[in-house]
Amino acid sequence: MNHTAFMLRLARPLSALLLLLPMTVGGCGFKPLYGEQDGQTNISAEMKEIYVNNIPERLGQQLRLALQESMSQDGPEDPHKYRLQVYPQVSAEAIDIHNDNTTGRQRLVGRAHWALFSVEATPRLLAQGDTTTMDGYTSTYEQYFALTLNSETAYGRVAQTLASQITQQVAAWLRTGSNPLTQQPQGPKTYYPIPTAIPNSNNETPMDVGGDDAIPAMATGRSSGTNDSAP
Repeated sequence: MNHTAFMLRLARPLSALLLLLPMTVGGCGFKPLYGEQDGQTNISAEMKEIYVNNIPERLGQQLRLALQESMSQDGPEDPHKYRLQVYPQVSAEAIDIHNDNTTGRQRLVGRAHWALFSVEATPRLLAQGDTTTMDGYTSTYEQYFALTLNSETAYGRVAQTLASQITQQVAAWLRTGSNPLTQQPQGPKTYYPIPTAIPNSNNETPMDVGGDDAIPAMATGRSSGTNDSAP
């Protein structure tokens, strides 16, 4: 048996398996989010009915454009039924601290809270949710243009990722009618003693609170870190 004949015999069962795969997936209850099904909402058409409110600042503009693009998809948007309000924010954290107190990398943590309202005389809150993403870029202080370009590109990626996640959450609500999981309250904070700090008047050692990743600000140089007293 030559090599070609062997490969053809091997491909036959694989082809049969691929033909059976859609039936198997459908049998397990999987349903495509944007697929049209009898008696169910046409998600693609509903997404085009969403008007994205203006979002201030550069990040907000990028996020709004990305949302409009992802929701209108292959056709023009025609919003008349829903209004989407988004509240984004990005925090920058300096990592890879050098001996001269400069940093070799900036980490961006992007968050956004969204709320979907009906378009009527008295708008109703229909759904809301939260989304988070993380990105970063290399700091090149000797090349200012490259540093600026890296920063703008990273912020653009954050906006694109947030828009993609918000679009998925809104589409899931349109399909199921269930709110996505909103941001849960943070658990107990982690505190670290600051070894070089002087105890306060109550003889308490000043503490550095950890971030969302439980890493103290003094270890990363993040700009959002704050000192706190012992819990």
